[in-house]
Amino acid sequence: MSRRLFSLARTLMGLVILAGLVWQPALADSPGPDTPLALQPLIEEALAQNPEILAAREQVKALQERIPQARALEDPELKISLWNTPESLDVTRSARTIYGVAQRFPVPGVLARQEEVAVLTADRAARRLAAKEREVTEAVKIAYFELFWAHKALEIHEERVELVKQLFAVAQAKFRVGQGTQVDVLKAQVELSTLLQQLSLLQQRKETARAHLNTLLNRSPLAPLGVPREPASHPTKLVFAQLEATALRERPELREAKLAVDQWEAATKLAKLRMFPKLRVELQRWQNFNTDDGFGGNVTLNIPFAFWTKSKYDARVREALARVRVARSKKALLENLTRFHIKDLLAQIHATDQLLELYTTTVLPQAQQTRKAALAGYRVGRTGFLDLIEADRAIVTYRLEFYRALVDRTQLLARLERVVGQPLDKGGRR
Repeated sequence: MSRRLFSLARTLMGLVILAGLVWQPALADSPGPDTPLALQPLIEEALAQNPEILAAREQVKALQERIPQARALEDPELKISLWNTPESLDVTRSARTIYGVAQRFPVPGVLARQEEVAVLTADRAARRLAAKEREVTEAVKIAYFELFWAHKALEIHEERVELVKQLFAVAQAKFRVGQGTQVDVLKAQVELSTLLQQLSLLQQRKETARAHLNTLLNRSPLAPLGVPREPASHPTKLVFAQLEATALRERPELREAKLAVDQWEAATKLAKLRMFPKLRVELQRWQNFNTDDGFGGNVTLNIPFAFWTKSKYDARVREALARVRVARSKKALLENLTRFHIKDLLAQIHATDQLLELYTTTVLPQAQQTRKAALAGYRVGRTGFLDLIEADRAIVTYRLEFYRALVDRTQLLARLERVVGQPLDKGGRR
């Protein structure tokens, strides 16, 4: 019996080792929880895999296929006419058979205008694609630094949990030797319980931030991600005039709005050209019964300026002109909103830079000195335990506020890049 158990145990151990060897490559390929997570590869992956971007690219391809359709003539017509007099039901006794081929020709310039409208429509889709890429890039950066904030907040709280555990041990030791009170021990226990509760909430926030970033990358929400890198904390010098000029020139939404004006202006010219008659030319071959064969033909024109049809063409022109005015108004509104967003974001970034400098030079150093003095005073009995807890809580709060401001500033820069239409390192810095 013991031999069988030993053999079974050895077999199970072999299977476990084999499974470990099989899964080892897969585990090596997936990033660990402490692996540094770079931002640029994530942006490149999102631009290549995000479903919205993929759909926008296919939309551009679809509209580009309209260009050859717009510049082509209408389909030619093939006609066979049988004249069966007097035996109208016997096609073999047709008095005359007419074979014809016909082609419609629009007024010169119509095909060129149709092609121009199609090209502008495809260009607008390309600009919308560029805008979607900037939008997804902004979303990835915001989600990336939100994940950094979740990791950092969790790290700070875990550090404080360890510190409160040490304070709890100090309070217990002082209570045993009669130098402390049981109230201090209970306060330390309450503070520790509160921190442990906050850790679970922060862990949930980290999982939510990870799932959001994975969704932007078209990954499973549960896919593993490493630890994002800390953003730079040095102030960024930005010039409104340079950013405004760059945005008015490069922002995809503004370029699409300008193309919309051009498109409807071309559509207006096309609508006016369609008020002229279209030409239809037909060539015929006649086969006659009991007489010589021959050739024939005819030319027809439509009459778009007839009093009972002209109103239709006039309405098309008025519609196109109205759409030109709408496109111009939207373009002007977008330009004004672009200037406003640049000014507003610059003000927020400037205020955040000042806040970060205040935390770096004044608030955090003073809070650290206060906690150090409170800890030293508590060990020699000059400071109460509550003062020590408050000093420790204050420095944790200030550290969280500092990193929150740092993340906010980085996310504001990402929003500014989207408004400007290109990365800030290409223009707008001084």
